[in-house]
Amino acid sequence: MAFDYQSLKKYTDDSLVDNTLLKTNIGTDQIVNANFIDNAVTDTKLADDAVVNSNNKTTGTLPTTKGGTGLTSLGGAFKAIRSTGSALDYHEHGLRSMSVFTGNGTWSRPANVRYIKVQVQGGGGGGSGHGEGGGAGGYAERYLDVTGISSVSVTIGGGGGRTYYNNRGGNGGGSSFGPYVSAGGGHGANRQNNHSGGVSGVGSGGNLNLHSGGGFNHHARSAQSCANTFFGGGAPGNHPQGGHFAHRHQGHSAPGTGGAGGHFHNHLGSDGKPGIVIITEYY
Repeated sequence: MAFDYQSLKKYTDDSLVDNTLLKTNIGTDQIVNANFIDNAVTDTKLADDAVVNSNNKTTGTLPTTKGGTGLTSLGGAFKAIRSTGSALDYHEHGLRSMSVFTGNGTWSRPANVRYIKVQVQGGGGGGSGHGEGGGAGGYAERYLDVTGISSVSVTIGGGGGRTYYNNRGGNGGGSSFGPYVSAGGGHGANRQNNHSGGVSGVGSGGNLNLHSGGGFNHHARSAQSCANTFFGGGAPGNHPQGGHFAHRHQGHSAPGTGGAGGHFHNHLGSDGKPGIVIITEYY
């Protein structure tokens, strides 16, 4: 019997028995994009949960031009996605490590490190007798982009030597991180004027450049008879019963502090403390 087009076009989905049209009845590539009118299939024609992500999948990789990542797998642990300017990739991020120099040496840039924070402390001046203290070394701090730097020489300023009353304490040495950041050493006691404490050094080349504390003067025998730094305080104060007390305990002091003054004429002051350089490294 011939089909009547007018009757055929009246068929609706109610006229089809459930499951009589299955995927096995449709050959590969028989239904293609060209068979669909624009916007014929819209979101309103798909029921809720008709496509379940756990049971259905797509193949291939969505490029960045289509809102994807262009990546085909997960990166290593604790890595983040970053832009290279032309694509996305996985890369380390955040804080990596810290390098501390208490003596001369060479800093070498760790793999993939891009930025560093440099802290430079100069050495402190030496103390004299009768309370006259040395000045602290200067301090500087700077952030650097080191993507084009492979290594940098590091110099640590030594502490100035102690002495007896009415003599001049030794000046502290300057510390530096290559040509980028430096901090001058503190002056020894009595260097600028007799019976006076030494003046402090100052930082240079940093985003932050500071003077530290100056040394105390004649008869200043408290625990603050030496100059403090960014990192803390200096050697302990004196009393006649302790003899060369500040000198004997000068190791109990922070980097770059000035030497404490001795209590009486025949009591030694303490040495100034050497400086320090700290490099904090970031990806």
